[in-house]
Amino acid sequence: MDEYIMDVDSDDEEEGLDPSELRRRRIVRFLQDLSDRIVMAFWSAIVVVLFTHGCLAENVTAMCEFIIQGLANLGEKKLILFVILLLCYIVILAGNSMIIFLALTDPKLTSPMYFFLYNLSFVDMVYTTTTIPNMLSGFLTDMKTISVPGCFLQMYFFIQLAVTSRAILTAMAFDRYLAICNPLRYTTIMTRPVRLVLVAGAWGFGIFCTLPATTMSWLRPYCGPNVVRHGWCDLSSVRQLVCGDTSVDNIVSISFALVALLTTGVLILTSYVLIGVSISRMGVVQRLKAFGTCAAHLTVVSISYSAASFVYISYRVGNFSPEVRIIVSVLYSALTPFLNPMIYSLRNKELQESIGRTLSRLRPAAVSATRNINTVSLERN
Repeated sequence: MDEYIMDVDSDDEEEGLDPSELRRRRIVRFLQDLSDRIVMAFWSAIVVVLFTHGCLAENVTAMCEFIIQGLANLGEKKLILFVILLLCYIVILAGNSMIIFLALTDPKLTSPMYFFLYNLSFVDMVYTTTTIPNMLSGFLTDMKTISVPGCFLQMYFFIQLAVTSRAILTAMAFDRYLAICNPLRYTTIMTRPVRLVLVAGAWGFGIFCTLPATTMSWLRPYCGPNVVRHGWCDLSSVRQLVCGDTSVDNIVSISFALVALLTTGVLILTSYVLIGVSISRMGVVQRLKAFGTCAAHLTVVSISYSAASFVYISYRVGNFSPEVRIIVSVLYSALTPFLNPMIYSLRNKELQESIGRTLSRLRPAAVSATRNINTVSLERN
């Protein structure tokens, strides 16, 4: 890194830039180079693994695909669940796409909060896309199969995106802390390079917490049966098919899960404790304004962690059937992406005004297009 910065220094000094600009360029270039190397190494590892493992377990019966059991035992009720899940998925895609479109096109939504918000919306869209389309296709077939590489890729991205979304929520909590507790320094601290570093750190944290457990599961021998008793390639469900002792795998999974949950949870809780202390020293009007700036985020965080706690407790305490567990898992994975756009739209005045401005811009264009079509049809007649 030192050699890299020295090279950047020599180039920048020839340009005659001021020290602050030099430092900013050093950081941005170094982070870009580092992120490129990480991405290349990650995808190189994926390619190597895919090409060297056509089927699993060389020393046992080869297994080239998994059968996803899903909700095959529900019979005619599957159609009702298919319609409900399809509608939820459409709402998730439409709502989060709307937030991304507004944040990228509306010049008034330039604050760091909207930068983190559209990154969160993108993660939520990809997160639900890793599982829901496969589940929908499973409702329409008698037997849903998935290749071994596809299964482990689905497993990896499902866990990694779940951790990344919580890390982005943590970055948003830090953003709210700066906005309320250090308003005068907010714009100087939360610059674009800092925002990029926080988002890149969120993705890196997701990779760090996910890769060890999924890699260990990938390298295990599987000798059948190859039926995954879940709606997708869930890590714990696939691990039950391993031919051998998985106690080490369980310890690694639990350890990294605790790291992911406790790290993000403690940081978010710390941010809001400091926000609460700062708000307690304000007047009534300032308190209401400060609470309004973080109400939507606090609501999303509360729902997300409450749902995660409920699912964990129900899995450990409740004596539920596999079908009920799958339904609970689906509802949990879709709940936050489904509610995020609604919560931020209802609790955020700037976002509501942006929606109004966008609709007012689109309405004249739609009317004009309709008039042109009518004019062309009349001329032909």
